[in-house]
Amino acid sequence: MKVTITIDGKSITAEKGARLLWVALDNGLYIPNLCMLRDMERPAAACRLCLVEVDEKPEPVTACTEGAYEGMRVRTATPMVQRLRRMAAELLIASHPMNCPACGKNRSCQLQSLAGSLKLKLKPDRLRPLVHDFPIDQSHPALLFDPNKCLLCGRCVWVCKDRTGLGILQFTHRGFETRVSTFMNKPLAETRCTGCLECARVCPVGALLVKE
Repeated sequence: MKVTITIDGKSITAEKGARLLWVALDNGLYIPNLCMLRDMERPAAACRLCLVEVDEKPEPVTACTEGAYEGMRVRTATPMVQRLRRMAAELLIASHPMNCPACGKNRSCQLQSLAGSLKLKLKPDRLRPLVHDFPIDQSHPALLFDPNKCLLCGRCVWVCKDRTGLGILQFTHRGFETRVSTFMNKPLAETRCTGCLECARVCPVGALLVKE
């Protein structure tokens, strides 16, 4: 069933219930995002970057979780939305090691692109960098895993479980120590990892890289 919604004054026809994020992006309206993939049935809404304002909603909502409905009116770049997005992005940047020139994802990194779209520095002035010092896993013949660069977007966890059916990667620990790891923190080479590289393909930064 088709419905008509309005995004930033533009009238758009979409399938009823379609994720607002994809409706906007498919119609040339950019909404920042890092954690969502098209075939996810249950969005994680972890990055908090796709916030928008929807009429009749008392506060901003995540576009990845909102379904389109008839008469929906959306604003993607209000002052409040921009402020919240910048805050979420600054927190991600402040906890990310910014050794960009030495990173295998340099110039193809989604965090770099996000900072550019929000006009943010890669070294925020108002936040003190707070990065991890986790060991880097180089054990696998095809993959390099640097958990210090992980944004906890959950893409790799989802793709490893729901797309490949292996479920090797998972979230472990809590709070600031939360990380993506394997069962019992085993090196990737000691797991059932087949080297399909799906996790590296969906990683938005340089946390998971294909070895040259």
